[in-house]
Amino acid sequence: MKTRLFLIVLLTVLLGACSSTGGSKQQPSASVDDRSGAGDNGDVNTYGAGEGSGAGMSELDDPNSPLSTRIIYFEYDSSDIQERYRDVVEAHANYLVNNPNVVVALEGHADERGSREYNLALGERRALAVKRQMTLLGAAASQVRTVSYGEERPVESGHDDYSWGQNRRVELVY
Repeated sequence: MKTRLFLIVLLTVLLGACSSTGGSKQQPSASVDDRSGAGDNGDVNTYGAGEGSGAGMSELDDPNSPLSTRIIYFEYDSSDIQERYRDVVEAHANYLVNNPNVVVALEGHADERGSREYNLALGERRALAVKRQMTLLGAAASQVRTVSYGEERPVESGHDDYSWGQNRRVELVY
């Protein structure tokens, strides 16, 4: 996480140094999405905490905090949040309540069984179930974005119960 933050800051400084101060019109800045494979899933957080929230980021990185759990697993063909993940969802909802400028992306996933369309819908239901729980606990709906990848981004490529269980998930991306 610190490496990602360093790379983003470095890129920002380099891009700032390259910009012209002449009379040309300023172009709107674009977000950078590094898919180089660095980090857990290759995605750089383009949602996350805004400026001045560096102190809150350590909360997210504390391995002893429930906020360090960023994956919620689901039973086969279900979008019900299991009891063992309720405290995790509550901790993330409280974090969002206490950090109103932070946005989290909930990425819904499914295992390979079922049609592509069905799995996209199931991934969406899973992400929406987590969003619904977070908003019921006080997080603003505008702080929680959802996307479904269905079966398209498996973390395990096997064709067995363990692999399928690892692929039935919602990932929280700050």
